[in-house]
Amino acid sequence: MKPPYYAVIFSNTRTSVNDGYSEMAAEMEALAKQQPGYLGFESARDGLGISVSYWESLDAIAAWKAVSEHEFAQKEGQRIWYSWYKVRICKVEREYEFGS
Repeated sequence: MKPPYYAVIFSNTRTSVNDGYSEMAAEMEALAKQQPGYLGFESARDGLGISVSYWESLDAIAAWKAVSEHEFAQKEGQRIWYSWYKVRICKVEREYEFGS
């Protein structure tokens, strides 16, 4: 990815309910990859979960948020799987890395 681009950072804590969570997460990742402007995805969980999706534009992010299957997953997340979350949308101006 060549900057500038946008990152959506989803920080969260889970409830103890796992019913359907893994399946929904896999479905949302596959669906996001099909969206115009999608660039990539990274995720980690060790108590606190952090998922970062990367997008070409703010319009692409807004379009993904409005996809009906994604809206349903968001509502289910609030109802069942998350006790807390925060979403941050950031513009990536520069990046660098170490290693391969």
